[in-house]
Amino acid sequence: MNWTAIKTLEQLTTIVEISKTTPCVIYKHSTRCNTSEMMKYVLENDWQFEEDEVRPFYLDILEYQDIAITIADRFQVHHQSPQILLIKNMECTYDADNMEISIEELKESLADNFWK
Repeated sequence: MNWTAIKTLEQLTTIVEISKTTPCVIYKHSTRCNTSEMMKYVLENDWQFEEDEVRPFYLDILEYQDIAITIADRFQVHHQSPQILLIKNMECTYDADNMEISIEELKESLADNFWK
């Protein structure tokens, strides 16, 4: 799994554009949170997607709080950490936080939203 770190607001625009053809996952992560570290490990361990299937992005919410808030506003989700968002066709079609983050649910959401 090759995370792309989100460090600028311009990257968020790029993610939205990429999502028109390839679903994107944004993982919002706190480097000071044990749950966040554990869920990041679970995602990395269970990740089963090729880059042309799903593009994974990572946001350090402590370093880039302004971007975390912009993501919440842009995709109309409550800001949480850890949190995973699936961006497909410029919209957030799935989000989960804390211990509810799961690759299985992400796969189901991808299948449910495949043709949307």
